[in-house]
Amino acid sequence: MKPGRITLHDVAAAAGVSKSSVSRILDERLPRSESESAKRVRQVAAELGYVRDISAASLRRGNTSTIGVVVPHLTDTVMAMFYEAVARACQKAGLFAIVVATSRDEPEADRAAAETLLARGVDGLILTTAQLGEKFTQELQLRNIPFVLALRRSGNGLASVGDDTLGGYLATRHLLDLGHRKIGIIAGLSYSSSSSDRLIGYRKAMDEAGAEIADGWVVPSGFDIESGAEAAAKLISHPDRPTAIFAVNDNTAIGAMSWLPSAGLSVPGDISIVGYNDIPIVRHLAVPLTTVRVPFDQIATGAIELLRSTTLGPNDRIRIATPTLIPRRSTARNASKDV
Repeated sequence: MKPGRITLHDVAAAAGVSKSSVSRILDERLPRSESESAKRVRQVAAELGYVRDISAASLRRGNTSTIGVVVPHLTDTVMAMFYEAVARACQKAGLFAIVVATSRDEPEADRAAAETLLARGVDGLILTTAQLGEKFTQELQLRNIPFVLALRRSGNGLASVGDDTLGGYLATRHLLDLGHRKIGIIAGLSYSSSSSDRLIGYRKAMDEAGAEIADGWVVPSGFDIESGAEAAAKLISHPDRPTAIFAVNDNTAIGAMSWLPSAGLSVPGDISIVGYNDIPIVRHLAVPLTTVRVPFDQIATGAIELLRSTTLGPNDRIRIATPTLIPRRSTARNASKDV
């Protein structure tokens, strides 16, 4: 065999079939044939070391089969889990995902990341950084650039998200069912729809139970562990201290759990805590965390389907995946007489 890159022509000559047959058999987007000829072609291709030329195939089709994914941080376990879910969904669809982390949660950084991906010729964007009221998605719509929002929504464009209102309700309802009425919330960032919707769910559950929310029980925060510790300190110093805390993500819940012993409080003996997302580490903590599990694979698949669809009705522009409460040992029945 001649030196250099192995081509379809080389495989066809070695297998004794046409070049078009080899192209069809080795195209992973098509149904896999198990005919003797197809098996022979795949065997020859493997022996020769044939590697499909994705760029050439993309030029023939007029696209790159790549999807750009913008996330605020890859150091955030939630974003890493979601990107892996997108990569799996893309693989099933014959696509490839390219991720860019902005390292910040700032609109201009998000814009620069998206433009970098568009300059590389991606066929569309999946954005996890949308902020309520932002204008960038409106600009993308005006430019006819395919994009889907994921995990968060902004009010503009297609979106694949979890039912965060339901998730916040489930977390709070669980604490109410355990007899807690003084429930504080580490509420996250107000410009994030995931935070604001989980807060809506919290308020809905409290209202249904007739449980008043004292001033100071709703504490805004970041999404990191340090923010969770700072928010817990504020809640515990409240004159009417809560007996339970709902943290709108697992990192802030971990931060709260790590700080509470310094105040002489135990989980769940003194304070019950519920997190959100069900990242892998929370089930392995010394006190495993009760949390709300987000179906990342379903959200990722929904995003890819929305991005590729050409016929969407007005009621199919937002895909909403249902979360699940996962009870563990960080929550217990309220033993306080002062409820």
